[in-house]
Amino acid sequence: MSDNIENNQELQDLNEILKVRRLKLQELQQNDKDPFKIVKYDVTAKAKEIIDNFEQMEGQFVSIAGRLMSKRGMGKASFCDVQDRDGRIQIYVKIDEIGAESYEDFKKFDIGDMVGVKGEVFRTHKGEISLKVKEVILLAKSLQPLPEKWHGLKDTDLRYRQRYVDLIVNPEVRNTFIIRSKIIRAIRAYLDQRGFLEVDTPILNTIPGGATAKPFITHHNTLDIDLYLRIAPELYLKRLIVGGMEKVYEMGRMFRNEGMSPKHNPEFSLMEVYEAYNDYKGMMELTENLISSVAQEVLGTTKIQYQGQEIDLTPPWNRMTMIDAVKKYTGVDFDTITSDEEARKIAKEKKVHLDGNPTKGEILNLMFEEFVEEHLIQPTFIMDYPVEVSPLTKRKPDRPELTERFELFITSREMANAYSELNDPIDQKERFVSQVKKREAGDEEANMMDDDFVTALEYGMPPTGGLGIGVDRLIILLTDSFSIRDVLLFPTMKPRD
Repeated sequence: MSDNIENNQELQDLNEILKVRRLKLQELQQNDKDPFKIVKYDVTAKAKEIIDNFEQMEGQFVSIAGRLMSKRGMGKASFCDVQDRDGRIQIYVKIDEIGAESYEDFKKFDIGDMVGVKGEVFRTHKGEISLKVKEVILLAKSLQPLPEKWHGLKDTDLRYRQRYVDLIVNPEVRNTFIIRSKIIRAIRAYLDQRGFLEVDTPILNTIPGGATAKPFITHHNTLDIDLYLRIAPELYLKRLIVGGMEKVYEMGRMFRNEGMSPKHNPEFSLMEVYEAYNDYKGMMELTENLISSVAQEVLGTTKIQYQGQEIDLTPPWNRMTMIDAVKKYTGVDFDTITSDEEARKIAKEKKVHLDGNPTKGEILNLMFEEFVEEHLIQPTFIMDYPVEVSPLTKRKPDRPELTERFELFITSREMANAYSELNDPIDQKERFVSQVKKREAGDEEANMMDDDFVTALEYGMPPTGGLGIGVDRLIILLTDSFSIRDVLLFPTMKPRD
C-alpha cells in the first residue's frame, strides 16, 4: 500500500513539474521570447576544448551552446554547468554582467533547457575553469524533467527505449557510441588503405541467400512479388568478384527474423570482405591484423579488458581445427568415427540433443557448439568445418568431407566467419539442391536455389577468400559492453501496451 501511495505522489509531483514548465513556455511565447523561433546560434568553442586549452584560451571571449545540467546560487549570481557533445563546463552568471531583466529571465531556466552562452574564459578562486557570462539565452525549452538517478530507475529497459535521455545523463553511454563511430571509421580506413573498394548491394532481395537464417518478408505492390530483407550480402559481393572487381567489402545492416538475446538483435551491422586469388588462411591474417590494428588505433592498445578479464589481441592468434577442438574438450576423436550411425550413438552418450538423423559432420558441429565454444576466451580461429554446415565453401582437397572455413571466437562469442569461397558452379548447384531439400522438409533457415548466382559462377570466379565480421559484436568487445543493446543506439524493443 505504501508503495502505491509513494508512486501516486511521484506522479502528482511529475504532473506538477510538467504543468509548471509548460506555463513557463507559454509566458515566454506571450512575451515574444519563444525559444523555438530561434533558428541558429553561432558556436565558437566546445567545453572540452576550453578546458584542455585553458592556458591559450584564458581571457578569450567565446560562445558555447548546450544543455543546462545544474544550477547553484540564484541570488545576484549563479554557478551552472552546461553540457555539450564533448563535455561539461561551469558558467558564472552575475546580474551586474548580463543586466537585471536578462538575469530574471535566466532564473526561470530549468535543468535540461538548451542554452546559448557568450562569455570570457577564466578560472574561479577555487580553481575551476569557467565562463564569466556576458549573455545567456534560451535556445529550447525542456518540457520534461531529467531523471536525477537514471541508473536507479526500476524499469531497466527504459534506457534503451529512451536513448536520448540515456545519452544526456550518462556520459559513459555517449562515449561508447563515439568509440563505435571511431571503430567503424578505423575499419574502413584499414581496408581502403589496402586497396579494397567499398560497395553497396541490395537490401531488398528476391532470394535471401548468403547465410543460414530466417528472413523478414515484405511485398512489393507494383511487381506483386514477395521480397526479403537481406540476411547477408555474400552472393552479390561474389558476383562482383566474377565481374573483376577483385577486392571489395560492404558494411551495413542485415536483418534476421530470429530470437533476441545479449548477442542478437533482429537488425545488426555486418561487414563482408572478398579478395580474389586469396584463401581462408589469407583471411585469417587479414582478420587478426585488422582487429588488432583497429584496437591499437582506437584504444591505444591490443591488450584490452572485457568484463574483468584481459583479452590479448596481439597477433598471431591461436588456430585449431574443429576436430582437434572437439577432441581436446570432449575426448571424442571424429577422425576415428566411420559412420553417421556411430556419430549419433556417441552424441546420445554425451546427451547432445539431435533432431532427425543428422550426419557425422552435423554432429561434429553440434558437439563443438555444446562443449567447446564456452572455452574459447582468447582469440581463436576454429578451422575446417564439415561440408554439411558450409554450403558456400570450398572443400579441402585432401579431406572433401571438410571445408576451408574458419570462425573466430573471442570471449566465447563468434566474431567472424570466413571461407575459401566455393567457385565450382556444378558443386554449388548440387549444394543448393541439398539446401532446397532441407527447406522443403521444414528448415526455414536453409538456402533457396539461386540460379543467377550459379550462372555467375559459370562465367568463372577466381579462387577467392571471403570474410564476414559481426561489427556490433566487435564493438561490444572493444567497448567492454555486455549486450548488443548497449552498442545499438536504438535496439529493437517490444512496444509497450
